[in-house]
Amino acid sequence: MSPDVELVRYVRDYQVQVKFDDGVEGVVDLSGWIVGKGGVFAPLEDQAYFAKVAVNAEIGTIVWPNDVDFDPEVLYSLVTKKPIEAIAAPTFQSKAS
Repeated sequence: MSPDVELVRYVRDYQVQVKFDDGVEGVVDLSGWIVGKGGVFAPLEDQAYFAKVAVNAEIGTIVWPNDVDFDPEVLYSLVTKKPIEAIAAPTFQSKAS
């Protein structure tokens, strides 16, 4: 389970700075997820609308007024450059008999 987003700040273009509740923070470029995708992402192509990003503490991630959100595991992976499996996978220790 990944940490929750606790702060978000619009930077420029399709970039936001996010801070997680474990202290990890960084800038994420979401242009590849938004530009030209259409559908619910179409309003986010407008920079003024994209800048309305906020944190929804109830779900622990970033959201826009049209209820589009990004999975916090995806955001954490983008910030840390670690694959999602490495973030979410539990670690097990075996006992040698």
